[in-house]
Amino acid sequence: MIITTSTNIEGMNITKTVGLVKGSTIRARHLGRDIMAGLRGMVGGEIGEYTKMMAEAREQALKRMIEDAESKGANAIVGMRFATSMVMQNAAEVLAYGTGVILE
Repeated sequence: MIITTSTNIEGMNITKTVGLVKGSTIRARHLGRDIMAGLRGMVGGEIGEYTKMMAEAREQALKRMIEDAESKGANAIVGMRFATSMVMQNAAEVLAYGTGVILE
């Protein structure tokens, strides 16, 4: 599966657009991570526990978007983006979305 943030892929022709493809996940903070993040917040620096959690959430959302694209017959995704929003206190949604296309 070719995935790009641009709207075209050099050297390839889009023969069909299958439409919006998306994948999302919602992650809640974890007490253990919160304690470590609080300690890190007092001394400064990157909060690795949250960095890892968000990276895992992006990968899961990306995987689900690819599955959605494949189920619609797409072999590539153009215009891919990530979006994050707070769903409730202590929980955030990560959304991966783009346009599913068939390349030739």
